[in-house]
Amino acid sequence: MPYRWTETAPDTSGAFLQTVTLWPHRSLPKRGFVWFIGTTATLLLLPILAVLGTQVLWGLLPFMMVTVGGVWIALRQTYRTGQTREELVMDRSRLQIRRNDPGRPERLWQTNSYWVRPGLRNGPVEAYLTLSDGQREIELGAFLTPDERRDLCDELMRRLARLR
Repeated sequence: MPYRWTETAPDTSGAFLQTVTLWPHRSLPKRGFVWFIGTTATLLLLPILAVLGTQVLWGLLPFMMVTVGGVWIALRQTYRTGQTREELVMDRSRLQIRRNDPGRPERLWQTNSYWVRPGLRNGPVEAYLTLSDGQREIELGAFLTPDERRDLCDELMRRLARLR
């Protein structure tokens, strides 16, 4: 699961501080990136071998280089967007969510945890997970799969009920 719960020891009031950190899943590790670029370049070189020594080579070579460069840039961009982090911190009296996106300022939402209600509904994505305190509603984990959002919603409901 691309999220992890941590729980700290109780403070002087006896309240546990619970934190969940969410991040987008990336199926291609850095080592796989190197293999994919190498394999793509090798496979694109096969047609080039047939025209080696002819003028057609110079017509195909720029397209091959643009293709490999485009794949490289696209994969690097997905790694950049994979740096997104959402952190939800809650105890008996407050719930705070921080969202960090690369290249954007940090966004923060804070409310009383007693009034927060997680919910799933149809929205821009299937099983759209929202948190509402009655006045404001925010999304959580838009980059998670629908099943992961459902599991997270169930877990949030249980943990919020325990805090009350």
